[in-house]
This record gives sequence, C-alpha cells and structure tokens, in this order.
Amino acid sequence: MLQNLNIRNIVLIEALSLGFQHGLSVLTGETGAGKSILLDSLGLVLGARAESNLVRNGSDKAQVIATFDPPNGALRKALIENDIDCEAGEPLLIRRSLKADGGSKAYINDQPCSAALLRKIGRYLVEIHGQHDDRGLLNPSGHRDLLDSYGRCHSEKVAHHYREWKDAQSKLETARASLDQAERDREWLEHSVEELQSFSPVDGEEEELAGERSDMQKGERLTEELKSVLDSFDGKDSGVTKLRASARKLERIAPEHAALSEALSSLDRAIIEANEAESKLNEASFSLTFDPQRLDDIEVRLFELRALARKHNVAPDTLPTLLQDLSEKLSAIQAGGEGLAKLEAEVESKKQSYFEAARALSQIRQKAAKALDKAVISELVPLKLDAAKFQTDIALLDESRWGENGMDKVEFLISTNPGAPFAPLTKIASGGELSRFILALKVALAEEGGAQTIIFDEIDRGVGGAVASAIGERLLKLAQSGKQMLAVTHSPQVAAKGSAHYFIAKSSEGIVTRTDVKALSDDDRRQEIARMLSGAQVTEEAKAQADRLLEVV
Repeated sequence: MLQNLNIRNIVLIEALSLGFQHGLSVLTGETGAGKSILLDSLGLVLGARAESNLVRNGSDKAQVIATFDPPNGALRKALIENDIDCEAGEPLLIRRSLKADGGSKAYINDQPCSAALLRKIGRYLVEIHGQHDDRGLLNPSGHRDLLDSYGRCHSEKVAHHYREWKDAQSKLETARASLDQAERDREWLEHSVEELQSFSPVDGEEEELAGERSDMQKGERLTEELKSVLDSFDGKDSGVTKLRASARKLERIAPEHAALSEALSSLDRAIIEANEAESKLNEASFSLTFDPQRLDDIEVRLFELRALARKHNVAPDTLPTLLQDLSEKLSAIQAGGEGLAKLEAEVESKKQSYFEAARALSQIRQKAAKALDKAVISELVPLKLDAAKFQTDIALLDESRWGENGMDKVEFLISTNPGAPFAPLTKIASGGELSRFILALKVALAEEGGAQTIIFDEIDRGVGGAVASAIGERLLKLAQSGKQMLAVTHSPQVAAKGSAHYFIAKSSEGIVTRTDVKALSDDDRRQEIARMLSGAQVTEEAKAQADRLLEVV
C-alpha cells in the first residue's frame, strides 16, 4: 500500500509531502485546484510517459518519490527476477526524475531501472480507475485473469499439457525438417554409400599401406648390396664355412694347450654371432623384398584412399566411420515415414490431453462466470443501474491462440437497457454509468487479488443523492476488505465516508500559482463537506447536513 508521496516541482506543486493511511482516503477541492496533478505525479512513478511540460515553470528538474509497504508475494518475486534488491520488511521506494529540457531517470530501491519495468511493477502496486481509464477492468486482455482469480480457476494442469504438446510438436517439426533435408541429399547419399562400400576402407589402413610402400621402396634401392652381403655367408668358400671348418680342426687339438681352448671358445662365439647376423640379414631381405606389382597395387590403393578422404573432407582413417554415418542417414530416410508417423501420433495424443484439460478449465470458468455475473448484478441495483445487465462472455479462441491458460477468450459485457444487446463496457456506457460499473466490478472482485491500492478519479461525476451515497458505501466496503482506497471526489456523500480527508487548494502570489494539499482535521473536514453541499457560501444548514453525513459514517 502507498505510504508516502513526495512531489517536487511538478506543474503547480512546488514541494509536497503526503502520508497516506490504510482504509478510504478522500481528496476534494474546487475545480481546477490541481487534483489531476497528484494523479499525474503518481503516474510518473508507475511508469507513465515523462512529459517535460510537467516540470514546474522556472525549474530545471522535477522529482516524485513514492514509498510503499514492504513487497511480498508476486511483487517481491517480480522485483527479484528483475535484479532489484528488496530486503525483507523494508519499504519499497520508487523515484522518478525528469528534466525540463527532456529526459528522465527512474529508480527502484535506488537501483536504476527502465520505465517499462516501472509499468510492470506498478501493476502490482496501484490501480487507477476513472471515466477515461482504458486499462485495468476495461481492458479485455485482463478479464480472463480476473475471472480465474475470482473463481479459483487454476491453470497449472492445462499449462503442463500445453508445454508437452508444444514440445512434441517441436520434435515433429525438427524431424520433418531433417527428413526434408535428407530427402534432398538422398541421391548424393546413395552414391556416397555405394562408393565407400565398394572401396571398403579399413581402420588404420593408410598407415599400414604407407609403411609397406616405404619398405618396398627401400628394398628396391638396397637389393643388390644386400644380395652381395648374403652371398658372403653362402657357399664352400664363404668366411662362415671356413670358420666352421677351422673350429672342427681346433676342437681336436684344443685339449693340448689352454690357449687353444680359449681360441676355440672365441671361434665358437664368432660362429654364433655370424649365424645371428645371417638370420637378421635373411629377415631384412624378406621384408625388403621388392615386388613391382605389389608396390603398384599398394600405391593405387593408397592414392585412392587419400583421394576419397579429400572428396569427403575427412581424414583417411575416419572413412569407415563416415561410411557408418552416411549409411545410418540413408537408413533414416528409408525409415523416416514410420518415425514421422509415430511423432505425429504423439503430437495428436498430447494435443488431445491438452484439449481435455482446457475444456475442463472452461467448464470451471463457466460456473465462475455465472457466480460473478450474479455478484456484479447485485451491486448494480443500489448504484441505480437497475435496468442494466452484466455478462461474462466466454468464447473459444482460434487454435493458433491457445496457450498455457487455456483456449478461452473472456470479456466483460453489459447491456444498459432492457432488450439492448450486450457489448463491451466502453462501447455503450456513459461516463457516469461506466464509473459505476467499474465500482460494482471492483466490489465483486474485492477479495480476488489485484493491487492493494486502488484510486477512483471522480467516479461520482454526474450523480448525486442516493447514488452518490451508494458509491461511498461501496468504496468504504472495498477499503474494509483490506484494500487501500483513494477517491478524488466532488460528492459530499462520498467524502463523508473517508477515514482520512485531504483538501487540494490553489493559491496565487503575483504571477506565481501554487497547488497545495493538506490533511483536514475533524473541524476542517466538517467545513469542507459543508462547502461541497452549499457552494461558496457555507450556511449553517449545510454544516448541519455535513454533521449528519459524518454521523452516518
């Protein structure tokens, strides 16, 4: 609820600080005294457009500061979601300043913010209703939420099924897009898979082929030299053969002398090493064997392998993986019809679940609408709108507009005369009727959420007597339901219902004009209500009538 409003240099207000109470506060004053300036000032901190002509003449800057009760519930959540610090139990402070040469700044709890965020937060704080109000209760976009709040119409289940439906729909669309792209690539896929399958690439093949090719190329260069070396190990005249013959002869005479035995041992080791060398030479000869045809086959395979890799812009070793991937894509195309059919069935199933939940919610709304219609109509009679009818119209939206809150369009309609068709409030109600319709709605919806501070701007214009008294009683009823009510009024019957009374006055000193607001004492309040009853000349009869109005309260 609004605690304080501080205004500096707004139009005719030079400096003003107002404290507000819970309950019903009324603001009165002569026509042109500047009541609209207060609402314009409050509008600034609620995100209204900052017009430079609001800055008081002779000032270069204007400022409005509004203090509200500590935020909680949805308001606190909205502040936190927008990175606005709000300590538990601390009042909410909103400040808006504007310059005479244009430009404005806004702050929530001393943190800079946009005007858009002010408007968002402002909807939780204050509702302003008047004859020309095009928001709040007159805006059909909010009627469904108001009905749901009134009738306890919970949409969580509907929202759950809606998200599941849309998720399934998204998967279907993605699958269709992938299948369409794959179909466009089908001819290329078939050719690529056939080509790769025909080539049959093997993991690690490039390294193996390159190694074998390198060995054979080395063998081609080393064949003659290697052959001459191997020849020295073969035949009766080879060194190894002569060593073996010498070892046999030495073996017979070695026992005759120790040196001969040592010589035999050395000769045996030489023969063993020679045999090892011969074995290694034969191994190398085998591996380096040069086969022109095999070398040619290797090079053809290796070059084709690398060319195929370049064609697909992959490493040669990944060609087997590429073949598997492309084969799977081709298989997916061939099985795509079955997959789509399954996804389409899932979408239809999810849609049906959503439809059933939304239809059940619609039925709950229909019952709530009848109860709301009855509650509003009961409020119209004392407001002298006996012939008027109120109807909550619930219509099925186009499927493209279905959402997490269901598939209903909700709009409040009225008929002001017997037999007249129902139509939106703003289409057929006069200014006075419209104000009373808004009041009746607010009374019916009083306990169903909404902003805690409600302002009615001259809702009693054009009415008096019993109707004005009925308006005052309904404003008081709203205040007693826990709302903070502020009413700008010209009606003494309404003013007498207030628990606090503020008087707005305009004064002039030379060419300087100022608007001021002061809280009235009981005696001043009696005098003001008497003025409202009698005009400029306050009579004793008017004072007595003022006393009677105040006594009724």
